[in-house]
Amino acid sequence: MNGDIDVSRHCNAVEFADGVYWIGALDPTLRTFDIILSTANGTTYNAYLIRGSEGVAVVDTVKENFSDEFFARLESEVDYSEIKVIVLNHLEPDHTGALPELMRRAPQAKLHISQRATSMLKALLKPSSDAFAYTTVNTGDRVSLGDRTLSFLHTPFLHWPDTQCTYLEEEGILFSGDVFGCHYCDKRLFNDRVGDFRFSFDYYYAHIMRPFKKHVIDALKLIEPLTLKQIAPTHGPILRERPRRYVTHYRELSTSSLTREIGSDDHSLVIFYMSSYGNTARMAEEISEGAGGVAGVRVSIYDLEGGETEPFVDLIEEADALLFGSPTINGDAVKPVWDLLSSLAVVNLKGKIGGAFGSFGWSGEAVRMIEDRMRGLKMHIPHEGMRVKLIPTEEELDECRSFGRRIAEVLIGKRRERAVIDFAYLV
Repeated sequence: MNGDIDVSRHCNAVEFADGVYWIGALDPTLRTFDIILSTANGTTYNAYLIRGSEGVAVVDTVKENFSDEFFARLESEVDYSEIKVIVLNHLEPDHTGALPELMRRAPQAKLHISQRATSMLKALLKPSSDAFAYTTVNTGDRVSLGDRTLSFLHTPFLHWPDTQCTYLEEEGILFSGDVFGCHYCDKRLFNDRVGDFRFSFDYYYAHIMRPFKKHVIDALKLIEPLTLKQIAPTHGPILRERPRRYVTHYRELSTSSLTREIGSDDHSLVIFYMSSYGNTARMAEEISEGAGGVAGVRVSIYDLEGGETEPFVDLIEEADALLFGSPTINGDAVKPVWDLLSSLAVVNLKGKIGGAFGSFGWSGEAVRMIEDRMRGLKMHIPHEGMRVKLIPTEEELDECRSFGRRIAEVLIGKRRERAVIDFAYLV
């Protein structure tokens, strides 16, 4: 059970605790997952089998075109007539692909899904889902296999609304779904045997879990009190060696470090700009001065010409307000600004205060376009953006300072202004 294995050489179930087996599949050649994720090491579709004195449970299945591998491993340990319970922690197709055939082969089994998963079950598996007998479960619900007990933890938005985790109480094993997973395929299966997967683990968190940090923290409140001997996710290595360090790492990744740098009562305003002739830069400086004069607001200013956009994502995620400045060139904002804005899909910006500014020569579309993008990200735009034609006058620079001050006052709750056209709270 604890020695080196090579699951690519056989299709048998792999026992990793007493009566608990991995029955998943390997996908080592996959290089892109869900369009947006690079998978240099491929991935695994992890599914599990639990044998109890009064029946067998299957936790999750695999992607449909890997069903043969899944069924071969399952059949190496049990007869279909023994399966009493099927648990789906998450209903994405890479975890439900083998479900219709499994239900056909084990019609007596009862499917257990979260309360929010029923509509997804029908949408993903139509029309066959109508024939499935299923039970919805929530945090605290349990199902017995005789001498084994499965309990459920509702962990929504990690990373779909239907997500849950399943805990095998007697063995201290958390079947965590996508939580604590990563796209890393290694035939040795276990974290103390596979290669160095730290990059894949953090990369997966950054692209899958990061937008839902609040929900990660809520889930950790349920998971941290558990006795954890092993964590068995749906992708990547089974975490049997020091599993709690991955829980600790999730909390670190989900906790803002900004509060260690500024006062707990302070608010953070970050200004990003790009300037072609120095005019937008002058505006940024004056806006910063105006905002910085408001007590309780810490202002940071960054010229996008001087750095890559990726490191700024952390700053943006932890900031309370964001301003973007760009000149208008060929009827558009400049590319570095768009590059930064387009990278923000991985963070939750809903409700953050935003604004735009910039100098222009002819038409000045950049400010409005940036505002539209921020509204699309569900940010709150409390004040119409600042546009200055060519070189700002002293009067216009005064207006820039006033613009910064007004944004800062909205940030600390001192000023309430009606949004220009604010769609952030309508979605």
